[in-house]
Amino acid sequence: MMLIGLGGAFGLVAVLAILSIVSPSEIDIPWAFWFAPVCAVIALVFAWIFYQEVAASDPGDERMQEIAGYVTDGAMAYLKRQYKVVGVFFVVACLLLMFMAFVLEVQHWLVPFAFLTGGFFSGLCGWLGMKTATLASNRTAQGAKNSLNQGLTVAFRAGAVMGMVVVGFGLLDITIWFLLLSQVAPMIGIEIGLVEITVVMLTFGMGASSQALFARVGGGIYTKAADVGADLVGKVEAGIPEDDPRNPATIADNVGDNVGDVAGMGADLYESYCGSILATAALGVAAAFALFTGDKAAQINAGMNLLAAPMVIAGLGIILSILGVYMVRTKEDAGMKQLMGALNRGVFGSSALIVAVAFGVCFLLLGGEDMAAKGISWLGIWGAIVTGLVAGILIGKATEYYTSYDFKPTRRVAESSQTGPGTVIISGLALGMKSTWTALVTVIAAIMVAFAFAGGFDEILLGLYGVGIAAVGMLATLGITLATDAYGPIADNAGGNAEMTHQDPEVRKRTDALDSLGNTTAAVGKGFAIGSAALTALALLAAYVEEVKIGQVREGEVAIVSAYGEAPAMGNTSFIGAGKFAVYEKDAHDPNSKTIGRSYMCLNAEVYKNLKLKSGEKAVKPGDKVTLALGAPDDDSNIRDGTLMLPDGNSVSVAMVASEHASMPQYMDFYDITLMNPKVLCGMFAGVMLVFLFSAMTMEAVGRAAQDMVTEVRRQFREIAGIMEGTGKPDYAKCVDISTAGAQKAMIVPSLMALIVPIIVGLVLDVAGVLGLLAGGLACGFAMAIFMANAGGAWDNAKKYVETGALGGKGSDNHKATVTGDTVGDPFKDTSGPSLNILIKLMSMVSVVFAGLIVKFAPVIGEWIGLGS
Repeated sequence: MMLIGLGGAFGLVAVLAILSIVSPSEIDIPWAFWFAPVCAVIALVFAWIFYQEVAASDPGDERMQEIAGYVTDGAMAYLKRQYKVVGVFFVVACLLLMFMAFVLEVQHWLVPFAFLTGGFFSGLCGWLGMKTATLASNRTAQGAKNSLNQGLTVAFRAGAVMGMVVVGFGLLDITIWFLLLSQVAPMIGIEIGLVEITVVMLTFGMGASSQALFARVGGGIYTKAADVGADLVGKVEAGIPEDDPRNPATIADNVGDNVGDVAGMGADLYESYCGSILATAALGVAAAFALFTGDKAAQINAGMNLLAAPMVIAGLGIILSILGVYMVRTKEDAGMKQLMGALNRGVFGSSALIVAVAFGVCFLLLGGEDMAAKGISWLGIWGAIVTGLVAGILIGKATEYYTSYDFKPTRRVAESSQTGPGTVIISGLALGMKSTWTALVTVIAAIMVAFAFAGGFDEILLGLYGVGIAAVGMLATLGITLATDAYGPIADNAGGNAEMTHQDPEVRKRTDALDSLGNTTAAVGKGFAIGSAALTALALLAAYVEEVKIGQVREGEVAIVSAYGEAPAMGNTSFIGAGKFAVYEKDAHDPNSKTIGRSYMCLNAEVYKNLKLKSGEKAVKPGDKVTLALGAPDDDSNIRDGTLMLPDGNSVSVAMVASEHASMPQYMDFYDITLMNPKVLCGMFAGVMLVFLFSAMTMEAVGRAAQDMVTEVRRQFREIAGIMEGTGKPDYAKCVDISTAGAQKAMIVPSLMALIVPIIVGLVLDVAGVLGLLAGGLACGFAMAIFMANAGGAWDNAKKYVETGALGGKGSDNHKATVTGDTVGDPFKDTSGPSLNILIKLMSMVSVVFAGLIVKFAPVIGEWIGLGS
């Protein structure tokens, strides 16, 4: 079945390639673009190869397979219940988007379908990754019985399946949508410009982000409820080891590793990967159209090259990731140092190679003289990519420094256990807060350097393109960095399998070594994920303004028909409201363009916005037909000076700019995007509020589910005879059900809040409020995510440091104090912290999708409630 699907993917790409040759589209596809879809299919081929390698490995004895079966059944049962809940959300959201497209006409009719594909492929990646991970746990344990290297190979190949399906499906979805919209649509009479294509494609990022948030929040609540319950009762109260089969919550804990750290993480990074590519492509096209005003052919050519660059780099990054996977091998008698060297060779080898590959891609696509003449520096854009890679590595290394017990910060947290759990909590919180400076300084430097390298101080859209492509550079080798992340929970589950099946202590020692190795390498993966989230969110801020532009353009087309019917005459003009006019004309820059209702913004809006007739009524009301005489556009600013005739016979001078040609600074001026605008400030406060509320609700959800779990585990220890002696069998299924029900119920409200707040803020505070919301949410959410992830990681590794025998070792009061710290840290690092990465991007994606609605209705609502029109 998988082979049929792969054959179909190759066939579809081939058919689209042929259609692009005969298509009447004015958009020519550069030959380098085809690396992207072809490499995406190659990723899926290798995902299948790696899966077959894992499936063919020795599954171990009957008891190992039995325990793995419990985990697999629990994980799949959870995922089915989650997908049912998420499925209802997607149906409702799709109907809402259809209403906006077909009834309100505030967005393109393809948006609902793009939204669904983003969510579908994100969910599919999570399912395939988790299926492989649950298949691999007992096989990794069995491999570890033979050698450390065999265990590493099985676990890493299983992790590579997750990495390859994420990059494969992500890039394939992006490129196929682009080819359908740019090449196939013109063949069936659907006309859609390059700018609008990129904006429509951005909307399937909302589907991916929505699915990712549900997966991360739900999976995080599940895994930490089980983990906290297992630790507090098993380790602290009963004094039994981690993953002891006598602990009723141990199966639920192992299931949680898969639903939270594999399926949730896969969905998280899928949306990061797609979001960075889509935002960068949209900004590249916008920059090309701004720089090459008046030359449509040059706009499309430059736009296509800027659009193709991030996709081609991502495609070639897949090949380098595959090479990196095969670099991860070591000797049979390898120690920890050799194993770490093997993983680093794969990760850093791929990263170094992407620097060289990106150099060639930038030169080939962006090195033309016409590009250089407009200030597009291929070398500067390559420098932005390198900046992103370096920033990701630095954040990862800083994360490792603050969370690994090989370094002083975490050891200090462990040492604070000598005075009890209270001081462990205090020192962990302080460490988390302090650690934010490294990531924040790194991101500040990366943004400024990437912005400057790409030419942002001459053309702001180019600078933002540089920031976006820096995020693409970070994630270009996601195939292997995600493999190192997914490998960790697989090794952890293998250790649980070895413990529960009473394998030789040497087997557990080897699986613990693999698990410890995964924790260390995951720090670099977290650095890339967190850093790319910040850079992508900033790029999405600019992409939101581009969607506002498209919303105004669409508003002008609809307003003319509403005012004059289906057959308006050239020059007919209607006042849209809130400083916008619709004029039925051709594009002033292109006499061969289609005659439509073109939206214009009045840059001196205060002249007429509240202009009153002698009677006290407004001179011009939304929907009024007016007379507007406009001069030729200024070559530099696109501003057209003109005269507006009022119904009372008076006239007023106006300065207008067509919405489709307005620059970003002109949009900032039009919507008064300044810190002195209270709408912007209130939006920023709303963004901060959302971050804190979301974090609190997800933490509370873990606490409630953990309470239920602790109560159930205590009940079983009390009521089921012979558990501690090993003669009674715990009711594992009951604990799995508690975690599942708790996660499904608790994930809905915080996830919906993240989706609804941006819409409410937009409708009340208009575009200015939305940009404030996104800026406040980005700044606060990024810092909070770093704080929670590092504090949680430090508490976890402080506990592990004590478990190595330091400070009294397992069972000591110091150990119990660090277990308490780890209990607090669990939802920090595995629920709320990683979910915030998605939250800051989802807010942007929701704002992008609903920009047309806000452009049209926010001024009306603002006038109703007295906040201006």
